[in-house]
Amino acid sequence: MDHANHMRLTQAELTPSILEGATIYGADDHKIGKIDHVHGLDSVIIDVGGFLGLGAKPVAVPLSDLQFMRDEHGSVHALTGWTKDQLKEMPEHHH
Repeated sequence: MDHANHMRLTQAELTPSILEGATIYGADDHKIGKIDHVHGLDSVIIDVGGFLGLGAKPVAVPLSDLQFMRDEHGSVHALTGWTKDQLKEMPEHHH
């Protein structure tokens, strides 16, 4: 996916209602997960792996590791330097 023309979100847009459900694209530009929820003021919980929402592993990632933007259709997504395998190796987040 070419993210060059996508609009970056402002700090004011980094709210749970906007971020939750956003697709995360990894270092190789492949989909690696979705944001399950915002955790505190500085991190999000990403569901990594699984199939159709089953068996996904929740991991905590700092907001600063993600670049949030909207595509031409208004859908919010994020880019990260992490790969899916790196996220899968992180400790599981427990609520």
